[in-house]
Amino acid sequence: MRRTRILTAVLALAAGLLSGAPSALAAGPPAPKLAADTYTWKNARIDGGGFVPGIVFNRSEKNLAYARTDIGGAYRWQESSKTWTPLLDSVGWDDWGHTGVVSIASDSVDPDRVYAAVGTYTNSWDPKNGAVMRSSDRGASWRKADLPFKLGGNMPGRGMGERLAVDPNRNSVLYLGAPSGKGLWRSTDSGATWSQVTNFPNVGNYAQDPGDTSGYASDNQGIVWVTFDESTGTAGNATRTVYVGVADKDNAVYRSTDAGATWQRLAGQPTGHLAHKGVLDAKNGYLYLAYSDKGGPYDGGKGRLWRYATGTGTWTDISPVAEADTFYGFSGLTVDRQKPGTVMATAYSAWWPDTQIFRSTDSGATWTKAWDYTSYPNRENRYTMDVSSSPWLTWGANPQPPEQTPKLGWMTEALEIDPFDSNRMMYGTGATIYGTENLGNWDAGGKFTVKPMVRGLEETAVNDLASPPSGAPLLSALGDIGGFRHTDLTKVPSMMFTQPNFTTTTSLDFAESDPNTVVRTGNLDSGPHIAFSTDNGAHWFAGTDPSGVSGGGTVAAAADGSRFVWSPEGAGVHHTTGFGTSWQASGGIPAGAVVEADRVDPKTFYGFKSGKFYVSTDGGATFKASPATGLPSGDRVRFKALPGGKGDVWLAGGAADGAYGLWHSTDGGASFTKLPNVEQADTVGFGKAAPGASYQTLYTSAKIGGVRGIFRSTDQGASWTRINDDAHQWGWTGAAITGDPRVYGRVYVSTNGRGVVYGDSSGGGTTDPGPGPGPAPTGACKVTYKVTSQWSGGFQADVQLANTGTSAWNGWSLNWSFADGQKLTQAWNAEAAQSGSAVTAKNVGWNGTVAAGSSVSFGFTANWSGANSKPAAFKLGEQTCAVA
Repeated sequence: MRRTRILTAVLALAAGLLSGAPSALAAGPPAPKLAADTYTWKNARIDGGGFVPGIVFNRSEKNLAYARTDIGGAYRWQESSKTWTPLLDSVGWDDWGHTGVVSIASDSVDPDRVYAAVGTYTNSWDPKNGAVMRSSDRGASWRKADLPFKLGGNMPGRGMGERLAVDPNRNSVLYLGAPSGKGLWRSTDSGATWSQVTNFPNVGNYAQDPGDTSGYASDNQGIVWVTFDESTGTAGNATRTVYVGVADKDNAVYRSTDAGATWQRLAGQPTGHLAHKGVLDAKNGYLYLAYSDKGGPYDGGKGRLWRYATGTGTWTDISPVAEADTFYGFSGLTVDRQKPGTVMATAYSAWWPDTQIFRSTDSGATWTKAWDYTSYPNRENRYTMDVSSSPWLTWGANPQPPEQTPKLGWMTEALEIDPFDSNRMMYGTGATIYGTENLGNWDAGGKFTVKPMVRGLEETAVNDLASPPSGAPLLSALGDIGGFRHTDLTKVPSMMFTQPNFTTTTSLDFAESDPNTVVRTGNLDSGPHIAFSTDNGAHWFAGTDPSGVSGGGTVAAAADGSRFVWSPEGAGVHHTTGFGTSWQASGGIPAGAVVEADRVDPKTFYGFKSGKFYVSTDGGATFKASPATGLPSGDRVRFKALPGGKGDVWLAGGAADGAYGLWHSTDGGASFTKLPNVEQADTVGFGKAAPGASYQTLYTSAKIGGVRGIFRSTDQGASWTRINDDAHQWGWTGAAITGDPRVYGRVYVSTNGRGVVYGDSSGGGTTDPGPGPGPAPTGACKVTYKVTSQWSGGFQADVQLANTGTSAWNGWSLNWSFADGQKLTQAWNAEAAQSGSAVTAKNVGWNGTVAAGSSVSFGFTANWSGANSKPAAFKLGEQTCAVA
């Protein structure tokens, strides 16, 4: 379901969390080099959770298929494991919009080539233009062609398509349909460069809501699909006949018969609807079209299916039901390439009681349905559903007939029969990819089995995360499907949070000294906006809303679970004792403040709003503004109190045009100190302390040393290690982060469309991947120190430490001094700290053992001014090393 997916991103933008912001990385510091095995990244399994508007099978290679999501990137099918592989995790913070995929195209001439048209919004919410990504290794790596306009992977009409298409005869030629009145575009060099097809006569005119001042629903949906008639070309020569769908109810389909030199409106075409899809059966000479009165993916009240005979120009209405009997539009559309004449289509906008799938084996002359009524409200299904691999797809519901659970689907705009296997079909919904491998049973009078075919495709937007010290290791607050309690990160939980089922959970918290007590808040069309659990989130009961509440906001649980403070949307900050049966307004704090609890003192709560920090010491009854100054002036802030440390608070946030970074308070928010080595920070979280360390490990999504990434510190922020790499960036990660209090090195990272990502140090979560208590290896050593890059005010250096003795080292600690006032800003593959001019770099767990005759390498970035001479001497413990 994707009604609230829009709000997930929009609210973040409105609050500035996507920082008006994403600006190019400052020239200078290159990204730190990290060993490939520094961290292993996986998803906490949910399997799906979002809208899949497009599925594309390659027409020349068996088992090669791709799926696109609206905000969560693109995926490739892996037949051997029946899973999906993510392809766009390398999209970084500044290009977060490129995780929205408006179209994908697989090259049937060269199956190694795949293309993705990316960009999330066409209005101001996405500050950057769209792009076409091209890959010659099936999405393992990409090159990008920037476009002079925006694309909208999460805009209205995103289920239409495909807007991007490769010429099946001359594969260096591609077409792209653009929104916003930008027209039709073409590339003749395999996607490297693009130019507008200036003679294409219609840029479209349909907008969902022309009066929408945000620009979201008022955007012209433009050119919506491109289809080639492969029979009109020969290998190496451009296909002569090309069909193009336009978002124009009176002029929906155009054709070129001279390889795009000229274009004409297709004569005799039906009017009054939008053509969501145009699929060609070249063997029979039929172009099939699925029409709806709206652009989707949510709306659509009427629709038709039409067939166009390409040889005679004859139009035939092949709709399976009379228009008067439709309460939906048609969109999902596919033909069986193995059995010409077999066509399938979906009633994509039939929300209640269920979607419908139609099938014809005679080119649309007659149809059968996936389900039909026997006597209302009873229905007979041609299928059985097995959601045992994703049991939450039942939503824990118990509906009355004719509604069933799990549903066959909704928002079913992607529907594809495998071109090599008539028995396999996949279709996308608002929550998953479903499929069957015995589709032939439909025609034989038996039942075909529908199962989720979504493993590996993770598409939830994450708003908040918690990792309690006991009970389940992970609790999540998610857009659209509420959230989950993960007792095993490698398994799909049996059910999302229920009783109540929030459409989106906005905030959650647990009592630090009683982790069985959990609270969550969220959005619901009608009903309460807060819920409580007394068994660590396994079961829930609804609380009572104060008057005026319209949304979840943020919530905080007292350290002992005795009381709660809630800052909901639509009402001011409130507090209660017990489980929210009677709320009282809190004084001294403005509405809309972000609230958190001290993790030791059950009567101390904190708040932040518009640059001011607030403190309550009476259980949230009254707050006082802190005298602290220098904090971010806006509301782009996340802050947390340290477990076990009364009054120990860390605050991250800000904006590029003002204060931005990471602040620390040790006096309950009375004063804050800004960390000088953190340029920007958007989240902060805590995890188990490193072995030998007394303070918990810090994690943040930040910009440090000129590099955006996920960082870890084991010394209270004195030094930082980037723990992700350029292949694992996941776009925007600014909503939440937390370490695991039970496993050193484990961190949970929020994404806006790629689910909950968690990382473990390659040294293993339960071993020592951090600095030890001063190892003192014996034997000879040699150091090679090399400045690999230098820019105004900063530099990067690599250090190689060789064991030239006769015995292995089990841990190492290298010391040197800077002569010119250089200051470390970041280190990788070592835990580094600096005091004055003295620097100490210690091993991390996975590189602590160095055999005789072997070496270990690490790197760092640092600031400099005036001079940047190399250190004159290095010591391994008390042993002086030779310098290469």
